Amino acid sequence: MARDTPDRRAQIVHAAIDDIIELGVHRATHRSIAARAAVPPGSLTYYFGGLHEIFEAAFRDMYTDMSREYRARLERATTVDAAIDAVVDLIAGDYVDDRQMRALFEMYSFGSVNATVREYCHDWMRLSRSSLAMHFPERTARALDALIEGWPMHRYFERRDLDRTYVRDVVQAVVRLG
Repeated sequence: MARDTPDRRAQIVHAAIDDIIELGVHRATHRSIAARAAVPPGSLTYYFGGLHEIFEAAFRDMYTDMSREYRARLERATTVDAAIDAVVDLIAGDYVDDRQMRALFEMYSFGSVNATVREYCHDWMRLSRSSLAMHFPERTARALDALIEGWPMHRYFERRDLDRTYVRDVVQAVVRLG
């Protein structure tokens, strides 16, 4: 039996997200995750009932951390203009890097076949919209959230930075329409 250490489970989950980013869910295995976590493979079955539970834990931690950062950026905004600046930064700034984008693609893909992760995706949307709703009406929050989700995907695949001025113009237009 694996020796129970306080951080071993977290170590496995952290290694799993790194494995998912590097290999994809379809190629991540008990062995690859255990090797990356520097733990015996039996440790994984001590803490988790299968790979799906490891992936679920990894994606839960990822979306929780990212939604916390998302909310913090919007909480710092004290005016609508500052909230618009925060939205522009969420879209065109450093909120999501390439590693996180790969993890998001894997989460969305896995969520299409795993009910637990699909619920995480739904919860993340709810949390994001709730954060945006501190400054914008619900309808506007939904539209802005779609921009925040979608535009970084385009940036990732096109391999070029977004034009912040144009992003700001679009965000302001959505806010005006709201």
